[in-house]
Amino acid sequence: MSASNSEAIAAAHAALSQAAKTRTPCDPVRSLIEPLGVAGAYEVQSRLTAGALAAGRHVIGAKIGLTSHAVQKQLGVDQPDFGMLFDDMEYGDDALVPLSRLIQPKVEAEIAFVLEKDLSSERPTLAQVTTAVAYALPAIEIVDSRVRDWKISLYDTIADNASSGLFVLGGTPRKIDAIDLRMCGARLENRGEAVSTGCGAACLGNPLNAVVWLAATMAKVGNPLRAGTTILSGALGPMVTVKPGEVYEARISGLGRVAAAFTKE
Repeated sequence: MSASNSEAIAAAHAALSQAAKTRTPCDPVRSLIEPLGVAGAYEVQSRLTAGALAAGRHVIGAKIGLTSHAVQKQLGVDQPDFGMLFDDMEYGDDALVPLSRLIQPKVEAEIAFVLEKDLSSERPTLAQVTTAVAYALPAIEIVDSRVRDWKISLYDTIADNASSGLFVLGGTPRKIDAIDLRMCGARLENRGEAVSTGCGAACLGNPLNAVVWLAATMAKVGNPLRAGTTILSGALGPMVTVKPGEVYEARISGLGRVAAAFTKE
């Protein structure tokens, strides 16, 4: 890597790190790393991950982003992206989530999968992925951006750990053999009113397709998915801006419900 490229990655890393530390959003970093392509953006993410590990955090899974074909078209890409899930990002059902941990959060209804087998092949089949899944859970992903006003490009979101924030898991694990993951409906509610709706087909046609992509991608970069990994497979409907003091509940057919309450602090 040339000195100029290294300096650009270091500058993007510093900006995003400072934004996360101070909870003050920064300007987009795309002008620094776009000339380096997607690989440069993932290098920034990798450095952020290394910093998190050095601080004592632990990776417990991965999230998949850009699973909507409409969003891919908007950003000019033809595949999803991924980010890391850390142990301190997870909350349980009906948890109180402090807004002090976030900058400009939004929520999405998703299906989470937990693996019971490793997925180490660079060309995993859908059957292999299906048999590797221990169970699925309803989930709310709390996406966040360290980039001011969510003015993000593909390069910004990849560098920023796929715009990850926190996540909430439901307490009703279900085996997936009796669930139509493609057709399962999702409804995200606030005060009993639907604020976002969708279904499994919105996530690359089927949430398991997203997991196949992730398994292949992680194996190719030398970090294959292992048993016990939690995977957030991608949004089932449009994301919704969080309002302080509000409760958001996701209902996913076949999987049950999960809720998150946001404190005003």
